Amino acid sequence: MTDDAHRFTGMYDECRQRVWAYVVSRAGRQVADEVVSETFAIAWRRLDDVPEPALPWLLGVARNVLRDNVRAELRREAMAAELRAWTEGDVADQVTERMGVLRALAALQEDDREILVLVAWHGLTPKEAAKVIGCSSAAYRVRLHRARKRLKQAMEAEPEGRVPERSRPHVRNLSEEWS
Repeated sequence: MTDDAHRFTGMYDECRQRVWAYVVSRAGRQVADEVVSETFAIAWRRLDDVPEPALPWLLGVARNVLRDNVRAELRREAMAAELRAWTEGDVADQVTERMGVLRALAALQEDDREILVLVAWHGLTPKEAAKVIGCSSAAYRVRLHRARKRLKQAMEAEPEGRVPERSRPHVRNLSEEWS
C-alpha cells in the first residue's frame, strides 16, 4: 500500500463515524451515507490539502456537500413547480386569457400601455419606471393605478375580456407590436 493510501485509510477509519454522526445530526440518516461517501471522495482527490487533524476539515467538506445537496434539491423543486405551473389547467384557457389581456392592452392609450408594460413585462420598480417616463415616483404610482383601473375596465368590457375592434382604431397589428 502506498503512503497516500495508508494515510487515507487511517483517516477514514478514524473519522468516518464522526463525520457520519455530524451529517445525521444535520440532515438525517437518509442522506448520511451519500454525503459521507462524497466527503471522503473529495478528501481522496485533495489528500494533499487535508491538514492534521483531519476531522475539522472533513466536517467542513461534509457541511459544504450538504449545502450543495440542499441547493440542488431546491433547484429540482423549483423546476418541478415551474413545470407544474406550465401544465396546470387547460392550455386553451391560458391562451384565451392571454389574448383577452392583450386585447385589453391594445384598447388602452399608448401612455397607459407603456406605464403597465414597464412594471409588468420589464420588471421595473415604480421608482425606476418613473425615471423612464420622466416623472416623480408618486406621479408614476398614480398613473399606474389609473392605468390598471382602465385595463380592468377594458377587460370587463365584453365577456371573456374581448374588446371590439371598433373601440381600438389607434392600434397597429399586435403580433408585430408586442412580440
